[in-house]
Amino acid sequence: MARLILFIVLVFTLYYVLRFLIKDMSFLRKKVNRADEPEELVQDPYCQTYIPKESAVRKKINGRMLHFCNQECLRNYLEKIKKSS
Repeated sequence: MARLILFIVLVFTLYYVLRFLIKDMSFLRKKVNRADEPEELVQDPYCQTYIPKESAVRKKINGRMLHFCNQECLRNYLEKIKKSS
């Protein structure tokens, strides 16, 4: 009876250790694949330059998400919209 209980405890321990290791490996695999992908570029609507989406300044204007290269372009774009309205 003691051997059976010891065997069951050993199986559960092995199961959780393997599950933990496999979970970590899949996380690393996703991270490596993500690094190989090129960055998505977006165009600044004010100065028309292309910038990486991750480093862009984002602002939702008139229901659209716009991306700007810096705060100055964002301010200038907002002023331009106010003047045209």
